[in-house]
Formats: sequence, structure tokens, C-alpha cells
Amino acid sequence: MAATSNPTTPSPPDTVDPAVRRLVFTLIVGALAVIFDTTIMSVAIDSLAGQLHAPLATVQWVTTAYLLALSATMPAVGWAQAAMGGKRLWILALGLFFAGSMLCAVAWNAPSLIAFRVVQGIGGGIMMVLMATLVMQAAGGRSIGKVMALITVPTALGPVIGPVIGGVILHFGDWRWIFLFNIPFCLFGGWLAGRNLPADRPAIGTRPRLDAVGMLLLSPGIAAVVYGLTGLGGTDGLASAKVGLPLGAGILLLAVYTFWALRRGADALLDIRLLRHRSLASSTLLLLLAGAALYGAMLLMPLYWQQVRGETALGAALLLIPQGVGTLLSRSLAGTFMDRIGARPVAVLAFAVTCAATVPFGFVTATTDNVMLMAVLFVRGLGLGAAMIALMGGAFVGLTRDQIPAASGISRVAQQVGGSIGTAILVVILQRGVAGTHTRAALASGFGDAFWWAAAFTAAAIPLCFLLPGKTAAEPQAQDPTSVEQLAEV
Repeated sequence: MAATSNPTTPSPPDTVDPAVRRLVFTLIVGALAVIFDTTIMSVAIDSLAGQLHAPLATVQWVTTAYLLALSATMPAVGWAQAAMGGKRLWILALGLFFAGSMLCAVAWNAPSLIAFRVVQGIGGGIMMVLMATLVMQAAGGRSIGKVMALITVPTALGPVIGPVIGGVILHFGDWRWIFLFNIPFCLFGGWLAGRNLPADRPAIGTRPRLDAVGMLLLSPGIAAVVYGLTGLGGTDGLASAKVGLPLGAGILLLAVYTFWALRRGADALLDIRLLRHRSLASSTLLLLLAGAALYGAMLLMPLYWQQVRGETALGAALLLIPQGVGTLLSRSLAGTFMDRIGARPVAVLAFAVTCAATVPFGFVTATTDNVMLMAVLFVRGLGLGAAMIALMGGAFVGLTRDQIPAASGISRVAQQVGGSIGTAILVVILQRGVAGTHTRAALASGFGDAFWWAAAFTAAAIPLCFLLPGKTAAEPQAQDPTSVEQLAEV
């Protein structure tokens, strides 16, 4: 396909290069398989337990095993990209996710399905980190806000469409179609990747050595923390060995890795010295601390409609669509303003809007008008979309091409762990609020208390947004000939 623009003539600094747009589209197609799979599974656990004739505690591992594999894989993506090249690694990861999806579709019982979900998680973990890395490297520091608005399309589409697709599949078809649904995205995404991604094989003799010690410390540490947090909602909380032991072990491993990485410097699996950059450090901190504000409340809303209002999984998913629509609509505008005035003011306004739109849920009852709640959700979605653009885009401001892979890994890990922390905290608050209740009115009161906490966490994040970078006058990075120019030649 002929190039539509001259690769030697850079695009204006406030626009996204057409070659970068083509790269984004190529990566989005494959990433949609990962996002849809994750969001579809969120409504499928109860159905899987019945159809696989397995207890719910066992089937929950279908989600937990995937999440652990996803989290444990993310830290090694930067090294793998340097060793293999971005194109080959992306196609390999997409192939792993494809193979995992096919295996899940033919699983014969719950243990086999859990094992095959690990294969999916490894492929998905690589793709989620590598996508941001490849696009940011190709963009060369130009129009970070607009670029981030483009690559977060799958993240915005997933919560809107995924649960609805899952509800339809489970209502009309067999659970195996949850995984077969991924196949077209994998096949088309693989074809596009082979055609559009630039060949960027590392030069002979330049492949880095794997930081094996760092891998043995960091990946198990992250997985243990995430596993401990997923069990925090149990009746015993931190007092339970199933929570306290993995959480403590994970924190210890992460602490040891910190000392190891500081000694090893740039040769560490993830160079945490990059956190000296204000942009990355502030974004990482906010991604960790905003978990309860941004992710935890998203768990409460479908549960409210199902447990208090008696909606089905599909009905709850349909009621959540306005939030997803708001998220989609605010992305582009947030990206434009981030490039013009910086991540800081965008994040402050976004969190303020999100907080204001969470407060009404603190007053929910068993009969609150759904139309009013859907209108509030639309406004909340506007805030959520803008907040994620500011936090994720702000992480890359001022970084060089070589620093982007590690920054992408750090920010993605922070987002994953932060989401787990937020979900675990609000689940514990909700369980305490509804303990011993037997009426819908009492259940609604318990949910209202949890929503008040979510609003408080969102409000607490607002002053932290002032740590983000404001408008920077730094020159954009030089675009790499193996990114934009090779893309333009495809």
C-alpha cells in the first residue's frame, strides 16, 4: 500500500502522523480480543459454574488465574521486545492468545479451562504493555494526549460492549462461544500486524541478557500481591492465611526487588530509577492510589443492579452503557486539551467530575429511578475517560524512546495492582455494610455506604493530580526511522 504522506515531512506537532494512526488501528484490532475476553468473562462466572458442574470457588480461578498470568508477564515485556523486536513479539503474543482461546473453547472441565486461561493471560499481558510502547515510540513524543486517546479505544469499548456480548452469548448459546468470539480479532489482527508493523529485529550482538534474579523477584511478587488482594473480600480478611501470607510475601519480594534494581540500574528487568522522572512517578502513584476511585466503583454498579434491583447480568450491562459512551466521547477532547495545557489541569477537572457523578450513588435506594442513574453514569463516564487519558498519557511526557518500554511496564503494573487494591477495598466495605441484611432496602443502604467511600477516594485523588506535569515546552523526541518512516513505506 502506498504511503499517503511523505515520511521525510513530519506532521504538524499538534496532529497525529497518519502512519501512527495506521499502527494504532493495527494494534487495536488484536487488543480488542484481550479486552472483550476480559469484560465478557465478568458476567460469565455464575453460568460457567453451572455448566461445568463445578463449585463457584473453583470457577473463580478462571478469572484469577488469567489475572495472575497477566500481571506476572508484564514486567518482562521490555526485555522481550529488546531481545526479539516489537513486531515479532506482538505476533507471538497474539498467537499465544489465539492458542489459549482455542484451547479454552475445547476445555473439558474447570481445571483444564483454568490452565488454558493462563496461556491467554501470558499473551494478553504482553500485548497490553507492548501496545503502548510501540505506539509511543512511533509517535516520538508528539501529541501524546491524542495518541493516548487513540490507543485507549479498546479499554473504553470493552466495558460498553463486552458485558452485553457476554450476556447475549450466554442467553442464546454455549459458553464456549465466549472464547471463539476472540478468533476473528486474532486472525485479522495477526494479518494486519504482519502487513503493517515495521520490521525491527535487534542487531546481532545487541540483545540484552535477561535479568533472571529480577524476574524471580518481581513477577512472583506482583502475582502474590494481586492474589492476596483478590481474596481480601473473604470473611476473615487480612487475618486469613490465604490473604495475609501471599500479600506479605509479595510485598517482601517487591521490596527486595527494589534494592536489587537500584543496584543493577539500567540492566534491571524494570529500571525503577525512571521514577525519578516527575511525569512517570506522579502518574504511577495516581494509578496505584486511584484504584478505588476508578475501578472499585465500576464493580459496585452492576452488583447494585443485580442484587438490589433484581436485574440479570445482561440487564445490568445494558444499564451501564451510558458510562461507557461517556468514556468514549471524552477521550478525544481530553487528549487534545492534554497536549495544549498539560496533564495536570485535565486530571484535576476529570477527577472532580468523576467525584461529583459518584456522589448521587451514595443516595441510592431500592427504587431509585434508573433513568436518573443512567444520566449520572454518562457524566461519570466523561470524567473517567478524561482521567485515564491524563494519567496514562502523563506517564510518557519527557521520556526518550529507550525509556518508553520500562515506563510502559511500570505504568501498566501500577494500573493492574491499583485496580486490584481498589476493588478489594470496596468489596470489604460492601460486605461489612450488607452483612446480616435481608431486605432490598437494607442492601441498598449498604451499597450507598460503599459508594460514599468511592466518592471519598475520588475526592482524595484530586490534590494528588497537582503532582502531574503541566504544559511542557520540551521539544518532541526525534521520530525513529524504524517506526514512522517504515510504517509510511508499508
